[in-house]
Amino acid sequence: MSTEWGESQIGDIVVETAIRLHRELGPGLLESVYEITLSRLLAKRGLAVQRQYPVPIYFDGERLEEGFRADILIEGKVILELKSVEQLTRLHHKQLLTYLKLSGLKLGYLLNFGEELMKSGISRVVNGQL
Repeated sequence: MSTEWGESQIGDIVVETAIRLHRELGPGLLESVYEITLSRLLAKRGLAVQRQYPVPIYFDGERLEEGFRADILIEGKVILELKSVEQLTRLHHKQLLTYLKLSGLKLGYLLNFGEELMKSGISRVVNGQL
């Protein structure tokens, strides 16, 4: 029996899992380390996880395969953009919002594992209304 995950449920699991991961590994490792471990933890929770998911863009009537790669795509519904920096900037938020718009998805999370407290490094980004 498959589970139909809603965006809110996925978001709750992502936040809880990111906080747990940050507590166990600590801040400041390479983004790729967090990407691998977060992906595995989310998959163990029963979520469909795709790393470095290619998302095409449509421009001038053409489909361009080299649009961007989402760090993690959960259940085909939620994009996770991972960072490991001292502080997030407005550009990081704009980047995720652009990814959401190009993909047609509504919800994404910007997760900064460089923060001392993970709670401070979690930003929920919405494209339109959920």
